[in-house]
Formats: sequence, structure tokens, C-alpha cells
Amino acid sequence: MKISDYVIDTLAAEGVTHIFEVCGGALGHLLDSLHGRIDIHTVSMHHEMAAAIAAEGYSRASENIGVAMATSGPGATNLITGIGSCYFDSIPCLFITGQVNTYEYKFKKPVRQIGFQETDIVSIVKPIVKDAFLVKDPDDTQKIMEKSIRIAKSGRPGPVLIDLPLNVQRSVIDPYSVGTFHSSGSAVPDHLPIKKIKSLVESASRPVILAGGGVRSSKATKELFDFAHSVNIPVVVSLMGLDSFPHDDPLYIGMIGTYGNRYANLAIANADLIIALGTRLDTRQTGTKPDTFARAAKIIHVDIDVHELNNKIKADLPLHMDVRAFLGSINKNSGKFVKKNYSPWLDWIKQRKMKYSEDCIGDRKTIAPYHFLREVSKALPDDAIICVDVGQNQMWAAQIIEVKKTQRFLTQGGMASIGSALPMAIGAAFAKPCSMVIIITGDGGFQLNIQELQTVYHHHLQIKIILLNNSGYGMIRQFQEQYFGGRLQSSVIGYSNPDFQKVVGAYNISGRKITSFPEIRPALESLFSDSEPGFLEVIIDEKCMVTPKLSVNKPVEDQEPELSREELQSAMIIDILPELDNS
Repeated sequence: MKISDYVIDTLAAEGVTHIFEVCGGALGHLLDSLHGRIDIHTVSMHHEMAAAIAAEGYSRASENIGVAMATSGPGATNLITGIGSCYFDSIPCLFITGQVNTYEYKFKKPVRQIGFQETDIVSIVKPIVKDAFLVKDPDDTQKIMEKSIRIAKSGRPGPVLIDLPLNVQRSVIDPYSVGTFHSSGSAVPDHLPIKKIKSLVESASRPVILAGGGVRSSKATKELFDFAHSVNIPVVVSLMGLDSFPHDDPLYIGMIGTYGNRYANLAIANADLIIALGTRLDTRQTGTKPDTFARAAKIIHVDIDVHELNNKIKADLPLHMDVRAFLGSINKNSGKFVKKNYSPWLDWIKQRKMKYSEDCIGDRKTIAPYHFLREVSKALPDDAIICVDVGQNQMWAAQIIEVKKTQRFLTQGGMASIGSALPMAIGAAFAKPCSMVIIITGDGGFQLNIQELQTVYHHHLQIKIILLNNSGYGMIRQFQEQYFGGRLQSSVIGYSNPDFQKVVGAYNISGRKITSFPEIRPALESLFSDSEPGFLEVIIDEKCMVTPKLSVNKPVEDQEPELSREELQSAMIIDILPELDNS
């Protein structure tokens, strides 16, 4: 069997239905092996960065491995942004790059380049992949393919890259004559310290579950739901865990962190027990002074990556294991837990949620992003996949949209590349062809991958694009307003937009622009009722800010706009901290 045929057969056998790529000479044999196939489909993108992020979106939505391919040299290097996002957000993807023939490759020769577009992509991506392989011997292909897929999916998931030289692609092997790769599996504890967990839970009066991205990575959303309800403990989420627990559930509080809901931050600040699941407790969750985070709480921290345990936040009970395995074991033993009455704690949270909910309606003439996104949330189909770009639009959406149990909220966290929403939505649309995919983006980010509108049109994808237009890079503008005296270099000064209606129209996608409050509901009804791709441009005030927001050196409960010291203390159970320098 020709190796390029074997590679595609292996991916199809893994349940991969789509491969995202941009063609190039060094992919010649792999592309030819895709020709005419009906079990696995080729999606030709218009930039390799977009192809990589589409594979990421496919993986997020399907919960299977995503695959992107690119040619050697610039094709391979253009994948890097998407590769990095998969690494930081623990998304299992396989990236396959074409490479020059091995007899044209420099290996250790002290020259810069021998073959045309020869680039050592394996060495370049090593810091942002779980592993990377240059296939030098055709007989190694089978082991490397099987090993790469297992590595990408196992433990803490992530990306793997395989670099396939042209002469390897066209070589012939007998796939039954060489050995296969056998994984030793993930090392996890044989048992849980149930008695200690039971003691911590039963002694708590103000417990909180913190659900991170690892809940989705380990496919543990059902187990989380069952656990929360078995012990009646409320749930807060990180940005990456936003769709791990239904927002219309009475135990759901909100999102914590720098741009978190104020009431969710107040809840975690006053908790006396935190069960942190699949979260690395990074600075955007804890604030820049980790010692002030959840300072009254005992912490149980569960993570598949041992290096994340006791990294920034010291846990009273760090557990190195898969979140799903942990919750499965806990749920089997939950009957042994004494059922406590947390009603006073739940009522306290409910009161703060009612008082501090974001509801920036504005003058009901212009469009305020918070109110607009609340209307979007109400209008979304129950099976919607919401793909959100990076910037102010990301935080507005994360703060406001109520994600139902059957909906998904896809966005980048660690790499956080603006322009990611459109290609991510394309990947999600192929993974879930019966679901409506909604993009929420900004004018700045939208232009970075605007060429992929042709991919949307070409495949008639049911993607609905909502563009919040504030004529600039709003998040950077907000940062410059706060720390640089309002000197808006490059976020506003030097920045400009095209006529988006004309641009989108050039791709044969119907568009509409709204500028006033009364237009919102009719525009959303029209957008979501049509089965074709659609585009809605929403003009918002360029000075709209994301609030609340946590400044540096502040504890998570002390967000801007700041409450008076008296009001902050009245909103707390534990004592507030002295005011700290936030410079």
C-alpha cells in the first residue's frame, strides 16, 4: 500500500470525516490519496492558519481528533498559531506537513537550506506540541501514525505534528508486516482518598465547584452535572469551562476571573471549600496576587497534568488524575456523603447575582453590547454552537450568554488569536452539520481571516456571523485608556475598516447592518430563520467597555468599577483586604 493512502485510511478509521488543508507541491501524494474518497472529505481553506484553527474547531465540536495539512516551508509555518492554540487549550489535533525528499533535506549539514521550501518544522514547533516526528524511513510510518494519534488523545490532550517527505509519501509498505505502537496508558491513582474528600465536603459551609476546560477535555460534563446535584454544591466556571455546566441550572453561578461576573468572583472569594476540576488556575482566574485568591478556602485540585498541581495555587488535596475518572469514582461514593443544607449559602449567592448582574441597556436607542448579547442569548437555537472571537466581544459574550445544556461555547483561551472565530466555526460546522453555528466577532478580528467567507459560501455552511463593530481594537483601546492616558496608537489611530456589507456581498453572503435598539429582535429573527449563511453587522459605541474588570494587584472580588469599601465589605462574608497599589 502506498504510504499516502495508508495515512488517509488510518484517519478515516479513527472516525475523522474532514481534513482541512491548503494545497502545495509537498502535499502532492497525500492530496492525490484524498481524491474521490467519500468516507473522508477534503476542505480546502484559503490560509493555513485558518486550516489549523478549523481543525481545532472540528475537534472541539466533535470531541474527536482534528486534522489539518499544509505544504512545506511557509505552509507549515502558517499552521503555528493554530498548533499553539491546541497545545495551550488541550485540543487533540494531528497536523501533517509535506516535506522535501529526504535526499534534499539538510539534516545536520551546516547550510541554511538545500531543498526548495525546505524548513525544519519539527524543531520549530517542538515547544508547542506534545510531540513531533520527521518520518525518515517509510517503515516507521505506521508506528508514528498510531503513536501520534494516541499521544494527541491520551492524558492531557494536545497537538502532534508529522512531517512527511515526498519520497516517503510515495513509498509502498505492507501495513501488516510491521509492528504497531502500544501505549502504556496514563498514570492515575488506583484509589481516591474518599475519607478525606468526604471530610472536606461535609465540614464546608460555603463550597464551590470550579469547572475548567479539563471537564470538556475529559468528556465529563454528565459526571459533573451528577456530582453537583448529588451534593448540592454550586458551580462556577473558567472561560474555557464555560459550556461544561448548563447556565439555566439553579446551581450555576457564573464565570470567574479578570473579566468574570462580579457575583461569581464574590462567591469564590468567600468560599470555604473549592473543588477545582481540570483548571490550571492561571492569572486570569486568580488575579495577579494568587495569595489573595480564595484565601478562606480549602482546595481540592484535580488535574491530569501533574505539573499544574501546586503550580500557582497550593492545594490542600492535589489529585493527579483524569477529571472524568475522579468524578466517576466520587459519584459512586456520593451516597456515603452526609447531605448538608447549603440553602443559606445558595441564597447568599442568589442575592449577589441579582444585585450585580451586568445589564448595560443604554438609552434604548443606540445598541449596548450587553443588552444586545442578552437578546442573542434568548434567540439562540437549543443546539447552537457559539464560536466567539478574542477581544471585547469574547468577554461580553462570556459574561452574558446563557449556555444551555445542549449548546456549545467555543473560543480560544491560551493562544487567544483574534480572527479565530470564523475558521473555528467552519470546523465546527463540518463536525456538527445539523447544528446552527453562530459567530460572534469584532471588526478587528474579522479581517484577519475574512478570506474564509469563500469557504463558507462554497460549502453553503449554515453559519451566522454577528459582527460587533466599534471601529477599532476595543480591548486594546480599553487597556490604553486605563494605563496609557488614552493614547490610542494603532487601536484607533492608523486603524480603518472596509464597508463590510460590500465585502460580505462579494462572497455572495447576505448581510444586514443595524444601528438602533428597535432593530435588534427583527434582525435576529431574520438571521436565525434562514438556512443559508448570514451576516449581521451591529454598530456599537466605540467607547463601550468590558465591565467588571480586575486590575493588577487586586483580589478577584475587587473589580472595576470599584465598589466603595463599605459596599464591598457588605457584599463579603470574610474580611476585605486593605487597598493595594494597582500600578
